[in-house]
Amino acid sequence: MLPYRLSFEHPIYLWLMLALPVLWYLGYRSLGVLGKTRRALALMLRTFVWTILVFALAGVQLVRVSDVITVMYVLDQSESIPSAKRQVMLDFVVRNVKRHRDGRRGDKAGIIVFGRDASIEIPPFDDEIRLRRLESLMDRGDATNLESALNLAQATMPEDTARRIVVVTDGNENLGQARKLVARVAAAGIGIDVVPVMLDAKSEVLVEKIDLPSDIRKGQPFEARIVVNNYTDAPSEGGEPTQGKIRVKQKVGDNESILLEQDITLEPGKNVFPLRHTIEQPAPYIYQAEFVPESKDDDGLRQNNSATAYTHVRGKGRVLLIEDRTRLGDFDLLVGRLRDNNIEVVTQANDNLFGSLAELQAYDAVILAGVPRVSGSNENEIVSFTDPQIEMLVRNTQQLGAGLLMIGGPEAFGAGGWTGSEIEKAMPVDFKIKNAKVQAVGALALIMHASEMADGNHWQKVICKSAIEQLGPSDLAGVLHWNFNGDAWLWGGYPSSPGLLEVGPNRRNMLARISKMTPGDMPQFDPAMKMAVKSLSGAPASVKHCIIISDGDPSDPMPGTIAAFKNNNITISTVAVASHGLAGSQRLQRIATQTGGKYYSVKSGRALPRIFQREARRVSKPLVYEPPGGAVPEVIFPHAMLDGIDRVLPPITGFVMTQTKDSALAQVLIQSPKPDQPENATILAAWTYGLGRTAVLTTDAGARWAGAWNDWADYDKFYSQLVRWLMRPTGDTGKFTIATSVKDGQVQVVVNALASDDSFLDFLEMSATALDADLNPIPLSMRQAAPGRYVGSFPATTAGSYFVNVVPGPGAAPLTTGVTVPYSDEYRVRETNLALIESLAATEPRGGTVGEVTAPLENRASEELVETDVFRGGLALARSIRDAWPWFVLGGCCLFLGDVMVRRIAFDFGWVGRTIKKMRGEKDSAAEVVTRLDALRKNKSQIDEGLEKRRAAVRFDPTRVEPSDDAVELSDVGKTKSTPAESKSVEAPKQTSYTERLLEAKRRARKDKGE
Repeated sequence: MLPYRLSFEHPIYLWLMLALPVLWYLGYRSLGVLGKTRRALALMLRTFVWTILVFALAGVQLVRVSDVITVMYVLDQSESIPSAKRQVMLDFVVRNVKRHRDGRRGDKAGIIVFGRDASIEIPPFDDEIRLRRLESLMDRGDATNLESALNLAQATMPEDTARRIVVVTDGNENLGQARKLVARVAAAGIGIDVVPVMLDAKSEVLVEKIDLPSDIRKGQPFEARIVVNNYTDAPSEGGEPTQGKIRVKQKVGDNESILLEQDITLEPGKNVFPLRHTIEQPAPYIYQAEFVPESKDDDGLRQNNSATAYTHVRGKGRVLLIEDRTRLGDFDLLVGRLRDNNIEVVTQANDNLFGSLAELQAYDAVILAGVPRVSGSNENEIVSFTDPQIEMLVRNTQQLGAGLLMIGGPEAFGAGGWTGSEIEKAMPVDFKIKNAKVQAVGALALIMHASEMADGNHWQKVICKSAIEQLGPSDLAGVLHWNFNGDAWLWGGYPSSPGLLEVGPNRRNMLARISKMTPGDMPQFDPAMKMAVKSLSGAPASVKHCIIISDGDPSDPMPGTIAAFKNNNITISTVAVASHGLAGSQRLQRIATQTGGKYYSVKSGRALPRIFQREARRVSKPLVYEPPGGAVPEVIFPHAMLDGIDRVLPPITGFVMTQTKDSALAQVLIQSPKPDQPENATILAAWTYGLGRTAVLTTDAGARWAGAWNDWADYDKFYSQLVRWLMRPTGDTGKFTIATSVKDGQVQVVVNALASDDSFLDFLEMSATALDADLNPIPLSMRQAAPGRYVGSFPATTAGSYFVNVVPGPGAAPLTTGVTVPYSDEYRVRETNLALIESLAATEPRGGTVGEVTAPLENRASEELVETDVFRGGLALARSIRDAWPWFVLGGCCLFLGDVMVRRIAFDFGWVGRTIKKMRGEKDSAAEVVTRLDALRKNKSQIDEGLEKRRAAVRFDPTRVEPSDDAVELSDVGKTKSTPAESKSVEAPKQTSYTERLLEAKRRARKDKGE
């Protein structure tokens, strides 16, 4: 049987074939003059041309039918499969392919492994599988996503072969829905065989959940329930109870306490342990229950031995105030006044900061009270806000609706190292001054010595970049390093200050040059320090600073060099890293002490970035603006937070200059008349950022600059209204309830909305947001699913606490909750899901037969399992279709030319017969005929010559005609009249035809030969 068949895309055009009899009839009559043979040939060609034309109109296609089979082995590599059986899976595949793949037919085989995701281990190819171990081991085997594996297998297999998927799994699917996908796979003609993996029926203890009430209130006793499931045989079937210990912990912030710890006996099945408890303080709480088995044999997996739950108890409004540990007490007056106005304030020093976003949920607003990003004087004392902590503050406002307020001070805003951070993006002002008229310029020179610490050059680059990033756009910066040509600046500079450039337009190029820097082992300090003091002294900056990092090995600078630094008010801070003993440290310490700088001694480069961030703030001091005689701030924008406050404000003696953001949302409420540039004279500004609100107060709370405000009559009202405006709404949530649940890797959020009369609230525009365990925002859209019921969901792919914030409507108090995903459902089920396995195999593929559930995969691949022929038939033959009508059109054109040629050209095919006779050795009678014809032509030519000679010998002389008296009739005019004598003498010879003469010559020739 040929592997190709014809099909038609538009078979209706085949009805045109009925016109063939008419074509034959017309052609038979019109082509009669061609003779029988040529007419038959012409009619046959016309039939072919018409047929090809009709086939082309019908969209003829070439269908190739193939019996090649492609088998994809889909191997479950999730955590529910014992590791020993994962290797048995591969052994089964290798042996099965080797035994049953038909190499002559060209069968193909491939492997896909899957857990939470699917990956191609071996694409389909026509050879044996020689693999000893799986290379594409799944990094995330904490889930079973059979749907993605089947989808990938279908996309991987070639469509021009018959296809079958062999799934090796325990059937414990907990992500995706393979049952829905199987219908699509079967519709594509793909068969499915399943090799069940039988799980060991050993004892397993699983802590399912901690059940907490949804409406816990402060001071109200409640009952928590811990549900533990013991997967073991019942006592009547030979099983025994499991002995162990249960422990319940409560965690709020960094504080952890044990609520319950006791020995328990678990009966087979579910066991519930109640716990009575009371929460006295509003805060977010995380409860964790853990089971510790007495014997390891009583429990197979440890990942499912604990469960967590999250609850948030809300009280009246609470505020977290973070202050610098070196200035504790500067904001005691503010804290006391806020507490007097029924605002609960919790203070926290920057050396004991929050550790998770959950801790921030206990507060409706956070105040950064004059605190710098980095503070401290040496390696052991330096503390800083980490990038994750800054991210938590921003997410707490943007995604969860809490307020954020920054209060000024000598080390706040840009002067506190917050420039370029995520906090700056959240504020209504920028911390960098862009106005060139404001002389808030500092100059910084860095002297880099390749110290002998681990990864020295790497840390040199890190600390240089950290310092450059902290500088403002108008600040000047330069880097000195030593190479084989001596001390040199890393980049050029101005004539008055060689090596120093303005940071703003050159920041990107500076960072690029630093990345390529390779500092050498500097032999002496003096040359580099002379170059630094020369450039810094000529720089147009109000604050000038130099930083030296070294191991103390270079020689001491000259006394004149130190004097030059002191005379030009240039301070030097030194950092001793892996110094050469006491001498090196004393040298660097002496340089810093003589110039009024700081000395640091560190043993690891990891502390260097924080040190340089702190030192870079020295050149930001010009951002602190203290005008002579002070200034009286003015209210320039009426705002709700200023209602009832006297428009005549007390004077201030200073503030930190900022730059108003170029946004219509940023509102400047209070402004100073000094300096002359209003965009840099902001005292109070606010705006809405995401779901929350942020504000800046660039002066302090009365400890240094705003001392006149301490006795101001509106002090309490001003600060309490400012903080209350920022706080997350804490009013009664009415009859809104929020609940969460986790299923199939999705967190479902349900909000029920009722009016005061218990009627349903419909068509609300709810805004919602969620944060995963890594503080990444997750899209969450709430839609109405029923009267007064709103539903949303988002994926929960990792273990941890997820925070959800739903705002039911404009001005409504947000609904805040959390859900904890302790571990994947992969660790919950310990039995093979035969129902899913049988349903997959029972699906009948299009054009084929249902699949098989083979012998189970045990601790070794049995012969019965290997003998299962997955390359058997029972599948629809593969068909590949290609359009053939262009080739049919080309063939029809060629045949049409043949039809024209047959009708217009008469071909002599006699040469064929003569050639055959000649090949047979027969005498050619045609040659005799040709000889005779030649003789006849010769005789004819001789006769013709004789006749011509006789005609030439006859002479005709003219005669005289005598007149006659005979009458002439008019009717005889034109007629020739002759006498009988003339008729006889002029009688012409008898005429004969050419054929008659030829026959006569032939007879004479025969006579001459004696015939």
